[in-house]
Amino acid sequence: MIKAQRGTKDIIGEDTFTWQKIQDNARRIFQSANYQEIRTPIFEATELFKRGVGDSTDIVNKEMYTFSVGGKEKSENSITLRPENTAGVVRAYIEHNISRQSPPQKFWYFGPMFRYERPQAGRQRQFHQIGIELFGVESPTADAEAILMAEEFLKSTGVDNLEVELNSLGCPKCREKYRNQIKEVLKPYLDKLCDDCKVRYEKNPLRILDCKDENCQKIFEQDEIKNVILSDYICQECSEHFEKVQEYLNALNIKYTRNKMLVRGLDYYNRTVFEIKSNSLGSQNAVCGGGRYDGLVEMLGGTPTPAVGWAMGVERLFELVEKQQAPKLDYFVVSKYSKEAIKLCQELRNKGYSCDFDMQNRKFAKQLEKAAKISKYAIILGEDEIEKGFYTVKDLSTGAQEQKTTL
Repeated sequence: MIKAQRGTKDIIGEDTFTWQKIQDNARRIFQSANYQEIRTPIFEATELFKRGVGDSTDIVNKEMYTFSVGGKEKSENSITLRPENTAGVVRAYIEHNISRQSPPQKFWYFGPMFRYERPQAGRQRQFHQIGIELFGVESPTADAEAILMAEEFLKSTGVDNLEVELNSLGCPKCREKYRNQIKEVLKPYLDKLCDDCKVRYEKNPLRILDCKDENCQKIFEQDEIKNVILSDYICQECSEHFEKVQEYLNALNIKYTRNKMLVRGLDYYNRTVFEIKSNSLGSQNAVCGGGRYDGLVEMLGGTPTPAVGWAMGVERLFELVEKQQAPKLDYFVVSKYSKEAIKLCQELRNKGYSCDFDMQNRKFAKQLEKAAKISKYAIILGEDEIEKGFYTVKDLSTGAQEQKTTL
């Protein structure tokens, strides 16, 4: 028997109704705030992710599904299944000249992503993300709304026990000094860092703070290193921006904590970064992550554009939401006259009702038994009903029956 590939999963049966609820809530919450849905291709030029996500990230170095097309090992023939969607949305934003429209431009998405990593609870090799991207607004109001949208969506799905962690990475100017300080204080310990952090040390020292290796964590806890990590290095302008973000969150009654170790795992972030965590998920407790990426549009060939966004994994969210039951049909036609039954079903469907009938034309009792399981009402269509032009409608919750000439 051929089975689904490791790290992939069929969404089937009653699970689909929970997925539908998640997606329906996303559409309702985001469109009520003027976010428009965007659907980008599931594969893009590999160069998009190398430039956009960053060649110092684990995603680009270890986790991408990359293929050569046309039988030639050339960069222009290399495509990658999208490991995340911000880079693809930015590519679409540039390609379709959306910057010419009056800002802000707001988008939301829902779709599959692909990363080659060890499957675990809530994390697959083909997984799904919901996210938003907001372009054209430098004001901290955009940062605050992005976090608000994430909270509102999570609450709409019934998820609680949430914690928002917040940090500011500063701008490229003030961050450069901080990067150099981190390199200087970590230099004596370079040979003790994990292999990944040795690469990050050269390419993006801030990402060392995102390391989960126990030995690296112990190094970070040493006083002279910890003092540098926890220092207030951001410039006055970035500091004022971050203070405003916090003011807006306070006004919105969104509770948060400052985490100076929070850097996020992608190279394109600047200034505000955040994660939303749930106490119900154990060690892998991050539900949502995002922040500002003011330089990414220009980096990928567009005009300089401030932007902010976030993404959350649907598989991990699925573990937290209340599971949905299959909704019952409005009607189930119980009849041994299959031609009349299928015609009545179609008439009811055309009127907007959900309806089904027994295609196998089983015994009356079996049909009624099935009707009781999957529908609210049974329409009994026997010889008398067909000849005299009426319907016997049975309320399957009470057992009450009545005869009707119209439905």
